[in-house]
Amino acid sequence: MSVADNIKRIREDIMTTCYKYNRDPNKVRLLAVSKTVPVGLINEAYTAGQIAFGESRVQEFLIKYQTYPEFNWHFIGHLQTNKINKVISTDFVLQSVDSLSLAEKLNQRLEEQKKSLKVLLQVNIDGDPAKFGFSPAGLWQNIEKILELKRLNVSGLMTIGALKQSSKEARSSFAKLFLLKEALEEATKHNFSELSMGMSSDYKEAIAEGATIVRVGTAIFGKR
Repeated sequence: MSVADNIKRIREDIMTTCYKYNRDPNKVRLLAVSKTVPVGLINEAYTAGQIAFGESRVQEFLIKYQTYPEFNWHFIGHLQTNKINKVISTDFVLQSVDSLSLAEKLNQRLEEQKKSLKVLLQVNIDGDPAKFGFSPAGLWQNIEKILELKRLNVSGLMTIGALKQSSKEARSSFAKLFLLKEALEEATKHNFSELSMGMSSDYKEAIAEGATIVRVGTAIFGKR
């Protein structure tokens, strides 16, 4: 199937899943994960109506951003603090704020430029040692300090599910992130409106548990 066909099918799946779980389809957005994908395929996706794309490597992100600055770009990989200066002048959403140190250094650089940045806080919801992100306990410990960083527009949470978990296990992980979001909102009175969770293999389970952004790569572009 073509990229356009894949996007159409996934959008139909999103709509069907939303109706099944009494969700508003307009509140679930598809993020096309375009890391390692050639520009030609990205252009096919754009022609098919896709405008939001996710990258995870700084150098690749910058090249594609310069090619398509009008796209809605999200950075979804681990951002090293020594690469903040490379990306800070671009217009993007950072989904992967995974430590207090990164949040503070981002805020400092943004303050110098009198800019703000929409960010999501990455949570390692299942305690996977191979993944970056706050543990739930670590996020509780640092959330007030993060929310005091005025140049960061903290809009929600993000998590990366285990690669080989069952549908039941995936839903359990996503449900835990949703409950954490609810508890944080109650405690801080801050609106964590975005939940970025679910990938090609489990985006339907993520929608069932409250995802507002699903990050889909392979199901759109094929295997890398």
